Amino acid sequence: MKMKKVSSMLLVAAMALSLTACGGSGGGSTDEANATGEASNETASSDGAVNLTIWSPTDKEAVEAWWTEKLAQWNEEHPEIQVSREAIDRSDSYAYENKITTAVTSNDLPDIFYVDGPTVSYYAANNIIVPISDYFSEEDLSDFVDSTVAQCTYNGELYAISSTESSVALYYNKNYLTDCGVDVADIDSRTIDNPLTWSELAEIAQKCTTDSYVGTHIIMDHGEGLSYALEPMFISNGKDFISDDGAVAEGYINSKESVETAEYLANMIANGYANIDPIQDEFLNGACATMLGGSWDVSILEGSAEFDWGVTYYPVSDTTKKAVSPCGDWSAAVSKDCQNVDAAGEFLKWLTNTENTATYAAAIAKPATRNSSYQEEAMAEYQSGPRAMFVEQLQNTAVPRPRTPSYSVFSTKYAEAMTNIFSEAASSHSVDTAYIQSELDGVVAAFQEDYDMYYAN
Repeated sequence: MKMKKVSSMLLVAAMALSLTACGGSGGGSTDEANATGEASNETASSDGAVNLTIWSPTDKEAVEAWWTEKLAQWNEEHPEIQVSREAIDRSDSYAYENKITTAVTSNDLPDIFYVDGPTVSYYAANNIIVPISDYFSEEDLSDFVDSTVAQCTYNGELYAISSTESSVALYYNKNYLTDCGVDVADIDSRTIDNPLTWSELAEIAQKCTTDSYVGTHIIMDHGEGLSYALEPMFISNGKDFISDDGAVAEGYINSKESVETAEYLANMIANGYANIDPIQDEFLNGACATMLGGSWDVSILEGSAEFDWGVTYYPVSDTTKKAVSPCGDWSAAVSKDCQNVDAAGEFLKWLTNTENTATYAAAIAKPATRNSSYQEEAMAEYQSGPRAMFVEQLQNTAVPRPRTPSYSVFSTKYAEAMTNIFSEAASSHSVDTAYIQSELDGVVAAFQEDYDMYYAN
């Protein structure tokens, strides 16, 4: 295998920065972050205990409190393995990723550090993280949702593990849809086996588009959010972005099926049913009737929406009716510089047990990765309502983004291409199939050049 230059980590950093689709890690002051302990390069103390260090981005107060409590518990119960964490402030957006980049080049990585789901393959392919398969039995892994295990696996080996997941579904403003003559009861009654189709969504969007409102919201951002939120549409229509082995984009993202998917989305823009540059919080502010939104939007809407709303399953292609939904989140990995992988693996197994996964997911307000965690009191809110629907999607229809070390190159070029396609549709009020084909061909070329240069055998 060819080794990609470490300097390209900066590209991964830029991609990871844009992973707002996964709900991201929140802010927090530097003082709060360092309360859980500064990282140390030492692997053993004078009394013989193994010292492990963790890096992860800072987060909201509840999450920081969770880390403080859990590390204190572990350290009290395991005097032979002492763990400390450095929570890295992300007010400088590149701080976390740049710190990892610097540590890679200086061979000074912590024992454990957190990476976002789509980057696991990159770190694994470049031997920056090591396999942890030995520390999670088949029985352990069977309790995690399939998408989490898939996201964290590269070339048949588990390289990371996560406690939380994310998803996207279709939110709808019941008040506005009713005013527009849409059968809200029908949408309320949909099941995972009978979701809305693309044509039904387009019909709703058409009915609800006026001079003051748009029918739907499909743009999460012009970066990673596009890949994250829209990939299920491509899969549902018959073609994923890249081949299953992560090596080929030709015939996938630029296939006939993919062009058709991009045409459908571009038509939403061309017809004025969706905005290419929507206002902030477009759905929450009542400016659109429906929205492809994240699992994290539930708590926001519960606390702030001044209208009756609902959420239903991710729409499916009329051609295949195949149900697919997004997923992915931050995961813990053991670095190449860890001097005691066994100790790190033992700690990660404990960190992601049923109870810890449940309490962490509750603190960060995300779905848990372990099915058994939903039986814990901490996850009671996920037993019914919108949160339960997202869990149902994760357990049945979630598909992780492509597992390829060249994902960052693909994602960046895909976001650029889709933005160009949407911009052309918005300005011309029409859809140019040849232009879409050309843009998607460009995605193939960029991906293939990177993969063939650095990773092809």
